Amino acid sequence: MLSIVEHPAFQGFYDELLAEGLAGTTGDESDDSSAVGDVITTELREGFEAFDFSLPFILRETDELRDHRPLLVDELPPFGAMGLEALARLLGQGDTFISQDLQSATLFGDYRVDGAVMNVGGYNDYLSRLTRRIGQALHEPLPKGNKVATHLAKPYLQVNTAELTGWLDDYIWTRLFGATFSPLGHEHGGENWRVLLLQPVVDHITKVFAMALLDAEETLTTGALEVRHRALSEVPRLVVREAHSVPVSKCIYNRLGWPARNGGLERAFIHWAQADAQVLAFCKISENRHTFARLRYVKDDGLPAFYSPDFLVRTNDAIYLAETKAQQQVTHPNVQRKLKAAMGWCERINGLPAEHRQGLPWHYVLLAEDVVHEWQQKGAHLAELLHFARLRPLGTATLQQQLI
Repeated sequence: MLSIVEHPAFQGFYDELLAEGLAGTTGDESDDSSAVGDVITTELREGFEAFDFSLPFILRETDELRDHRPLLVDELPPFGAMGLEALARLLGQGDTFISQDLQSATLFGDYRVDGAVMNVGGYNDYLSRLTRRIGQALHEPLPKGNKVATHLAKPYLQVNTAELTGWLDDYIWTRLFGATFSPLGHEHGGENWRVLLLQPVVDHITKVFAMALLDAEETLTTGALEVRHRALSEVPRLVVREAHSVPVSKCIYNRLGWPARNGGLERAFIHWAQADAQVLAFCKISENRHTFARLRYVKDDGLPAFYSPDFLVRTNDAIYLAETKAQQQVTHPNVQRKLKAAMGWCERINGLPAEHRQGLPWHYVLLAEDVVHEWQQKGAHLAELLHFARLRPLGTATLQQQLI
């Protein structure tokens, strides 16, 4: 009971509450009237299981690890385009060698070879850069010029590179030219390893090892998927107002209600879903009672928050999280942030096995008021509108349709 010290400025507020049935007057002649107006409780219907919704919550996901079987170097194809002597003649006449002795430091071995694809100072440096080049070759096109590889955010191979370097070294010594080859020898016009700098040789090694790594790739799955389900029927009853609710037959509850203020769109949605034969089950989510049926998002001011979609609808083809908004609210920044959060949640759910999502894909739908009334007036099915207006991830959708 609320006692208020009267003030004339509150009269308009009282009239509004009385008109909506949220407040009433009492006296000696009206002591038998209800203090809660037309508020009633709606219970779970008999056989509610057929209309229930089970919301999956991913507690732990499986991890996929990519690894490679050891490469069999003896089975890799050798370089057969030309012999070592012919390759040595391709090095050209522009070779320079810089040897500079300084008081503070000494610089030796800075080779510069015309016609080569990279400038390195020794065989070990060559192996290091070639390892990076192959690690990039399976992720992006190879760089042009004398650049070996840039630093990438997502290289194909970023662990176990020492093993790859060892395979490269074994391949060069024993298999590259079909016989034993010593990169540190001097049989072919100088340091033998400079032959490895030529474009045909580098391209051959890169191609051979890239294909061998793909063939040897294997994916290991670790951990077990753990999913917990929460059903709407965990809430056995809802409180609604009799004047702003309607009996329904395709819901776990006997009645569904809508807000007394600005609830016309939700009322139209409930009547439409009840009348549509293509809708198998639906329910209005109570933000105060179905506290688990909510999604995280970040508001426009940067603070985290929760929100609950308005409806859950199931058809033969999918389960829809439907949000109904007035026309002017659809483009609000917070509404768009909720949209992105719901799309990401549905995408994660659709990645689960079918038994964890009631055997159907989940989609998010944002419906503006004008669109709902337009389709309803044309005699269309609500299921058709939901299917047409469902939001798809931009990366995979052929049509991104948002009804505004």
